[in-house]
Amino acid sequence: MTALAVRGLAVALGGRQVLHDVDLDLHGGDFMGLIGPNGAGKTTLLRSVLGLVRPTAGTVTVEGAPIARARQRVGYVPQRHEFAWDFPISVADAVLSGRVRRIGWLRGAGVADYRAVNEALARVGMTELADRPVGQLSGGQRQRVLVARALVLRPGVLLLDEPFTGLDMPTQELLTDLFGALSREGRAVLMTTHDLAAALHTCGRLCLVNRTVVAAGTPAELRDAELWRAAFGIRAGSPLLATLGVN
Repeated sequence: MTALAVRGLAVALGGRQVLHDVDLDLHGGDFMGLIGPNGAGKTTLLRSVLGLVRPTAGTVTVEGAPIARARQRVGYVPQRHEFAWDFPISVADAVLSGRVRRIGWLRGAGVADYRAVNEALARVGMTELADRPVGQLSGGQRQRVLVARALVLRPGVLLLDEPFTGLDMPTQELLTDLFGALSREGRAVLMTTHDLAAALHTCGRLCLVNRTVVAAGTPAELRDAELWRAAFGIRAGSPLLATLGVN
């Protein structure tokens, strides 16, 4: 079954068309890089998948169910600035907050919830920092907390919005290995990124976006420079094309 299916998606924000005619399929085991220039609508697409942005047209289904009924099957890692790091909570409590919808607002966390928190912290190498206030964390540690917060739901689909921005190389490598492992376990991983060379190297599939899907496929299938020119609005002979090794 398709893990994530987007059909005919269109989104307008503030009277401006941000996305139109977006079709996208993500299967269990996929690690897909969502690539495009600034303003291409990548983050809006992720938020539309989550149901945080209401589309003007189109549908989103997760494992065959409308997103309204399947939200808890999707984990989301926002950009770091979107989280309130000055809020006085511990790392473990920040991760636990990812299960609020499942626990319910008026119920306390149970054994299964704390087990899921411990499992998520272990996967990102943050077990020893579980009791540390989030405000005392480094940038790389904060990013790992956000990933753990998404994994605490044990989602079938994981959405990542620029997860490597501002991170040192060891943290990038740790997370890259984790995302690859998650896809090999059968999760579907969709990641926006500006690191095009890394995406070509690490992602099994790529989706080029500029307000709509320009092309999607494996890196080997996207070697035509015209596809990248259409997605990024660059001229023939752009240094970017030479960097990517497309022709």
